[in-house]
Amino acid sequence: MSVPSFLSPSLTAGIEALTRHYADTVLPLWRAAGWNEALQLPYESLDDRSGQPLPAVRYRAMACARQLFVFSHAGPAGAARAEALFDSLQRHFGDGQGAWLYSIDAAGKPLDSSRDLYTFAFVVFACAQYHKLSGNAAALELMTRTTELIEQRFADGEGLYLSALAEDFADDGAPVLQNPIMHLTEAYLAAYAIAGEPWYGERLQAIGAAVLARFVDPASGCIAELPQGEAGNRIEPGHQFEWFSLVMGAPALFAGSALEAALRRAFVFARQHGVAADTLGVSAALAADGTLQDATQRIWAQTEFARALAVEGSARSLDTLALWTERFRSRFLHDGGWHEVLGPDGEVLRADMPSTTSYHLLGAYQALQALVGRV
Repeated sequence: MSVPSFLSPSLTAGIEALTRHYADTVLPLWRAAGWNEALQLPYESLDDRSGQPLPAVRYRAMACARQLFVFSHAGPAGAARAEALFDSLQRHFGDGQGAWLYSIDAAGKPLDSSRDLYTFAFVVFACAQYHKLSGNAAALELMTRTTELIEQRFADGEGLYLSALAEDFADDGAPVLQNPIMHLTEAYLAAYAIAGEPWYGERLQAIGAAVLARFVDPASGCIAELPQGEAGNRIEPGHQFEWFSLVMGAPALFAGSALEAALRRAFVFARQHGVAADTLGVSAALAADGTLQDATQRIWAQTEFARALAVEGSARSLDTLALWTERFRSRFLHDGGWHEVLGPDGEVLRADMPSTTSYHLLGAYQALQALVGRV
């Protein structure tokens, strides 16, 4: 397939190098050493030097769901693993009615039985993606049951959702938080894409309006981690880029909305204050005025920056993206995998490779591949 003329040779080469590293290095980690054959689950984390599993303490439903998404997109060679992950998700974490445990212990026994919105959202997302690519009818049914339970149990009565509930779904005081709502938005977008049900579109627009009213800083357009006015609030640049990609990727629902307009400003703000000019490294957190709060750089935020640049698609963004592919590869990737967290000067701050990170890598690389006309 010919490469579009607006892509520079350096960007094209960078995209090819990243996707090759993913196919040749990242996926094989989770096909082999990262797979617990006895439990039929991915280990939570591998050592970033040896590539071997770190001592298992827990297995999370969310991590299983993310790997289901990854292997659903791994072609025919990933089909058997995706099927195994779908079965394990239900066997270890589900009750058959759309409710999910947060985690099990190393022996496969329930560890944390609380009801976590972030987890439920990823189950909806993974089931939608798995059904789309496999045609598995049970995945569609499970997606629907989980969605119904989210709406029945987690809704806060003001258009959004509580971040967690007790095992019996009682309100245990957990707050409304931006991050699980963002992933629920991602999940409902995936469900809407396969089901085409108007309800999902209407709910997404209502979520967008409620997020705008409660989380968006009018000065910058950024979506804060906590509702506006709460103590200890912060802006995470990576989440601005993630929200930007989700909303801009759904113009039929969000084009011309106040949330879209806010996120266009948030993209500029996060890029100006949250991205290092020399390395293009994305920092972890800012204050509302753009002051740096946390200079550490987590790999997921780097990939969300790349995805947002690809979705935004201007000449300036594509020029930045070409530089980003080089700097990201040299700073975060290595022959055995990746570095999960770096300091601002490039020092490695964590020595693990979580199973959840491949989800972020894949999302960014899909956006990059879309630039060259293939997914």
